[in-house]
Amino acid sequence: MKRLFLRACLLAAAAFLFAACATDRSRVLKIYNWSDYIAEGVLDDFAEWYEAQTGEKVKIVYQTFDVNEAMLSKIEMGQEDFDVVCPSDYIIERMLNNDLLLPLDFSLIPEEIDYIHPNVSPYIRQMFSEINPDIDANDYSVAYMWGTTGILYNTEYVTREEASTWDVIRNPKFHGKILIKDAPRDVYGPVLIYLRQDELASGETTLKDLMLDSSDKSIRDVKRYLLECAPGVYGWEADFGKDQMSKDRAWLSLNWSGDALWAMEVAADVGISLDYAVPEEGSTVWFDGWVIPKYAKNIKAANYFIDFMCRPDIAIRNMEETGYVASSGAWEVLESQIDESEEPIDLSYFFGPEASAVRVSEVLYPDLSTIERCALEHDWGDRTEVLLSMWQDVKSSRGEDGEGSSISWPVIGIFVAILAAAVYKSVENSRKKKRRRV
Repeated sequence: MKRLFLRACLLAAAAFLFAACATDRSRVLKIYNWSDYIAEGVLDDFAEWYEAQTGEKVKIVYQTFDVNEAMLSKIEMGQEDFDVVCPSDYIIERMLNNDLLLPLDFSLIPEEIDYIHPNVSPYIRQMFSEINPDIDANDYSVAYMWGTTGILYNTEYVTREEASTWDVIRNPKFHGKILIKDAPRDVYGPVLIYLRQDELASGETTLKDLMLDSSDKSIRDVKRYLLECAPGVYGWEADFGKDQMSKDRAWLSLNWSGDALWAMEVAADVGISLDYAVPEEGSTVWFDGWVIPKYAKNIKAANYFIDFMCRPDIAIRNMEETGYVASSGAWEVLESQIDESEEPIDLSYFFGPEASAVRVSEVLYPDLSTIERCALEHDWGDRTEVLLSMWQDVKSSRGEDGEGSSISWPVIGIFVAILAAAVYKSVENSRKKKRRRV
């Protein structure tokens, strides 16, 4: 009887120890990232590298999201103990304002494997320092990918000159052939920049000021302008615009640089020429970055993971698979993107003075002259609902002639989804995209 009791105790103890080990969060790294936003094999490579550096094994739990706010809501309510997440710039700002982030602990990373400080572009650091004027976001986040907002256009129907102004989305010449991202922040900023050209030229305001302008007057002005555009808009799209452009169903699209490059490559395979321009009036830049939420449990592995993602070879792999541009200012990253068929552009702001005339796609890396007329968007805080209300009013408008349309209609959505799937399967090396923001 004693033996049976002892055996039962030993089994119970073993079960307890097994359960404890199974739930030991110091051996688990929980990552929350955008869909299709990391190269295949990188997570496994990190686990192997982490063990080699620390002597500790780590199990990775990887989950994805498609909307910033969906990710944020889980963290705000404390429902999830994610160790690393990848929000967009305005969400990083909101998380900082609401005390939802832990500072990065760079002391955990040995100097010989510190890939953050030597490699993150000085331009990226400067932009992150502008996220919050009172808190340096560089102490709480490290940029992952970035890009611009501009006009993707079909060169057969739209000239470079026409695509170089935001007013092209109101041009009656392209009635019914215009796509606009279903992303109010990324539309509001450029339109406001266009509408305030006189004030910018006279020095009455600056691009930075406009990115903080959520006044009733500016919202009314942007709404009025977009309502003028609405009759000629083929669709307000979140996912299918790049496919529509590559199928010649739309001729121009207010879009993000990463999606633009994807569409350009797919279109080229079927004989359609697309190009991308950042309008002369000015535009916005956007960033996604790695942060550690306040409810994280494995802070050590989280810091190591963020560091690993800044390693040049890893940054290159992630760029090549996602189609977006890494925040890394490492020279190896620049060399990987050299294309002798491109005209020289000035990337000294990003990679240093030696990059003042390099042959790289300007869709990926804007020239210095372009970046000087771009600004960082900001969180709207308690004015967000006002922005979203304005946006819904614009999208629901069909214009005075009643001809507006929406790709979100169920029948069209299903039809386009089938087409998108066909394109995806037919292009082995097509670049993937993610839905960024609302």
